[in-house]
Amino acid sequence: MTGTEFTEALKLALDDYDSVIALTRDLIRISSRGGIDPYEPVLAAMESWLADHDLPYRRLNGPEQTPVALVSEIVGDRPGPRYVLDACLDTAPFGDETAWTFPPTSAEITDGWMHGRGSADSKVGAATFAHLAARLHVAGGFAGSLVLLFDVDEHSGGFGGAKSYFDGPDAPAHVEGVMIGYPGAEHVIVGGRGVLRAHVHVRGIAGHSGGSKTVPSAIAKAADLVTALHAAQLPATGGGDFPLPGKVTVTAINGGEGFSAVADLCVLNVDLRLTPSFPDQMAAGLLQAQTSTVDRSWPGTPATRIEISTRWPQYALPASSPLRTALLDAARAVGLAPTAKVAGPSNIGNYLAGLGIPATAGFGVDYLALHGTDERIRLDTIPQIQAAYHQALLALLT
Repeated sequence: MTGTEFTEALKLALDDYDSVIALTRDLIRISSRGGIDPYEPVLAAMESWLADHDLPYRRLNGPEQTPVALVSEIVGDRPGPRYVLDACLDTAPFGDETAWTFPPTSAEITDGWMHGRGSADSKVGAATFAHLAARLHVAGGFAGSLVLLFDVDEHSGGFGGAKSYFDGPDAPAHVEGVMIGYPGAEHVIVGGRGVLRAHVHVRGIAGHSGGSKTVPSAIAKAADLVTALHAAQLPATGGGDFPLPGKVTVTAINGGEGFSAVADLCVLNVDLRLTPSFPDQMAAGLLQAQTSTVDRSWPGTPATRIEISTRWPQYALPASSPLRTALLDAARAVGLAPTAKVAGPSNIGNYLAGLGIPATAGFGVDYLALHGTDERIRLDTIPQIQAAYHQALLALLT
């Protein structure tokens, strides 16, 4: 990237600064908590902005014909790759609203920070990406196409917007890469541990807690399985260049009712984090082996049933990845110094990896209290982030 290109990208971002802040505030002021609030208002607000800037858009609906995302695609003047900018418009819940310094939908600005739920994750990302698309649409001269994907089924855990766009009946034939607008300027997230999630149905024998004969409780049996899972030996490292080890965590226990009834069913939620040395087949095998061992130690009880709910592979973009290179180089050119990072938590990039689509899953503004009380973003970091994405897109859409 030449110095002239860098200067122009930053100049455009600075010109857009007030408008990005205004759109971000408008979005924050619309409560769009995943699984709680209706999404029509926040979708309509973004649609209005796109229409005002002559950008095409369409909604995507889920299986029940409810909206799950908003899509806008601008096409260059010659054939080329398709890249997607992805940010969610739904948010985490508010938590205890009385603990907030300012109301969660206030979009209050103090001392250079904008407060509000979804400010960081990821309404400022959506606002920034919308302005980038508008700039490219006006300027033209690029190859291929740029897609804005604004999901409203992200914080529910359903990722309905992404699934509908990337894997639905009208999915594009090919997507060269996706940049997800999660916040944080210290790293460009280029990978993540995968995840295998299971509901484990542990069975015992129902009975009366005060009866003369003790019956095998599903809760006690489940406790043995929890102990066994947490004591399981996993590979010590992630394998190869993957920096993180695998992990097994029981995240929920549900079973029993009242005081006098012995439970005959207890359901565990088990979360297994995957790496190259602890892939999904090994993780599923470990879960099956541990449940079988516990079943044998509880004779006379029905066998445990494992219900797999999620399988997302681990992934890490190689150093040669054009997507990784373009975003890191552009960020450094605008004066930032992010490093490539493989994340411990899984993210939507893992889902995309399962489809063979490269993704970065985090590079954005400075923030505090993501999903917590007083979530907020540092406003003066917006222009550099926008300029970095702008220049990365120019490098990719050639």
